[in-house]
Amino acid sequence: MQENKKIGTRKILNNKIYLYLTEFFSGMSVMAVELGASRLLAPYFSSSQIVWTIIIGTIMIAMALGNIYGGRAADKNPDPDRLYRRIILAAIWIALIPVLGKYIILGISAVVIFSVNVNYLIWAAFAACMIIFVFPLFLLGTVTPSLVKYAVNDLDDSGKTVGFLNASNTIGSIIGTFVPTFMTIPTVGVSVTFYIFAGILLVISIIYFASGRQKSVRAAVGVIVLVLACIFCSTDSFAFWEDELTFEGESVYNYLQVKEDDEAVYLSTNVLFGVQSVYVKDGSLTGLYYDYALASTMMADVNEAENLDVLILGMGTGTFATQCDNYFDNLTMEGVEIDQDITDLAVEYFHLSEDVPVYTYDGRAFLNVIDKTYDVIMVDAYQDITIPFQMSTIEFFTLVKEHLNENGVMVINMNMRGQDEGNINQYLADTVSSVFSEVYTVDCSGSTNRELFASDNPEMLDVLNKNIQLEGNENLAAMMTTVSENLEVYEAGDYLMTDDKAPVELLGMQVIDDLIADEVTYYKNIYNEDGLSGLLEAFQ
Repeated sequence: MQENKKIGTRKILNNKIYLYLTEFFSGMSVMAVELGASRLLAPYFSSSQIVWTIIIGTIMIAMALGNIYGGRAADKNPDPDRLYRRIILAAIWIALIPVLGKYIILGISAVVIFSVNVNYLIWAAFAACMIIFVFPLFLLGTVTPSLVKYAVNDLDDSGKTVGFLNASNTIGSIIGTFVPTFMTIPTVGVSVTFYIFAGILLVISIIYFASGRQKSVRAAVGVIVLVLACIFCSTDSFAFWEDELTFEGESVYNYLQVKEDDEAVYLSTNVLFGVQSVYVKDGSLTGLYYDYALASTMMADVNEAENLDVLILGMGTGTFATQCDNYFDNLTMEGVEIDQDITDLAVEYFHLSEDVPVYTYDGRAFLNVIDKTYDVIMVDAYQDITIPFQMSTIEFFTLVKEHLNENGVMVINMNMRGQDEGNINQYLADTVSSVFSEVYTVDCSGSTNRELFASDNPEMLDVLNKNIQLEGNENLAAMMTTVSENLEVYEAGDYLMTDDKAPVELLGMQVIDDLIADEVTYYKNIYNEDGLSGLLEAFQ
């Protein structure tokens, strides 16, 4: 009786619709935070399946612990004020994530890099999730068992009530999955998405306390924090140390960053490393892997052909297409790019020719729906650890081959040059070799990129050298000579990837570990010899 009296002091709790709404918006907020977590982490750690696994795993841990604690707390002290105070605290924490989250991520990354020797990104991403997201979702995990305590008044309809509560949470979770992905993140960004759902949780709690005409200090603090965050931090940059970005934004698929200097314009889809596209203002060679990839047109006999059809899977902002257009006048090019926002940037900042059609599609799906064949197909869809598995398998490369003309050439940009046995590049090259009879690779100078050229034309190298001799542009001829002299016949092994088994994330993570280890060895040595002061001096 005493327990029911405590619960009944709030008349609003007698309104089960309000309890269902609390459950609904709590479930919605959990999923919104989960999706926001993926976008907050992606610019620093990628959006691979590994990162998603870490996010989902840590959030489920938080929810499970919250369920246990919430049930015990409701039995021990059924005062509903405690639940709604926890919701307010969760809202405050969520509102602070855009303000502090990126600094925490970078701080954790620095500590992890100097503390562990393997799986840097896994440990850093896991630690970031634990510190940033577990606590507020633990608090939201207490909602369901607490509401069961307040909603069940009669054992005769307890099953029905619990069913409605769970249905409310599930429906909220479903909506909370779609709204951030298709509405808030593309239109107002990740930061504002966090603020929106923090605000929703605050409103639910304020209604509760206002119903009893009771003031809540936590609710007032929450509102103040939310307002201040919206005023001062909603436009804060992921790359907060950059002060001269030409463009920064988010799409459904990517974080997008455009930089410009006197010589070129650059696109990056992450914060910490990598350039995905470049536009050289004077029309010269880029100095990057795109120059090496131009050899594919010569292998397809560009100087002898009346016209070559070129397809680019992973168009980006059109660097390869622009370079082809700069150096050849007998190419017809088409591009496929899954991210429409990147295509828009290509037109606005990267001067992609309006004569080049770009289809907003997944590369493999595009090949599945067209019958056209091409002389050159470039596969440039591999971005750091984020390698689409469906574009790395025997089935995919077979599909590419079916869309090549006789003596056609496929060129692949493999952007992580692994050295160990069984690395990602070996898997990719072995897989390609199981489909094509002629496979050559060349390492790009000054980067970790490796270009792979594949064809069924046994004379493809002779065709390349012939066209180099015919090339009238000295700079291009010199570049192609460099490619030819460094091409190596690939000796195929048995590391194959199929639609059923393509562990691209784990393989990519191994190479990332090696790259990070190489980068930080210098600074680790300084730290070991001169301590923190020496390290800080090295960064100055």
